[in-house]
Amino acid sequence: MLRAFVVIVCFQFAGEALSRLAGLPVPGPVVGLALLVLAALAWPALQREVEEVADTLLRHLSLLFVPAGVGVLQYLDLMRSEWLPLLAVVVVSTALTLAVSALAFTAVSRRGRGGDTGA
Repeated sequence: MLRAFVVIVCFQFAGEALSRLAGLPVPGPVVGLALLVLAALAWPALQREVEEVADTLLRHLSLLFVPAGVGVLQYLDLMRSEWLPLLAVVVVSTALTLAVSALAFTAVSRRGRGGDTGA
């Protein structure tokens, strides 16, 4: 189990290094996860090795939100005084995320059908 955890951390480190060295606009852990997925596809034994540790981490994922909750409580006064700009940012960013996701889905779905719009 320790070996599998070390493998996961090494892929996260590799992703962080690659992201910073290449100047990618993607967070290092996301790059590391993509590398881990590609490696698991190439070597199925790797997937079996890290699967138990990954499941354990996912079961306790809520613990990773504790620091964010503490930050919200620490800056509660600031959030109360700046609630309108915060609300605007949340609404606009959510709308933009939904719009970009819909456009990306449409583009990928058209490409998957070979450009056929179907009729």
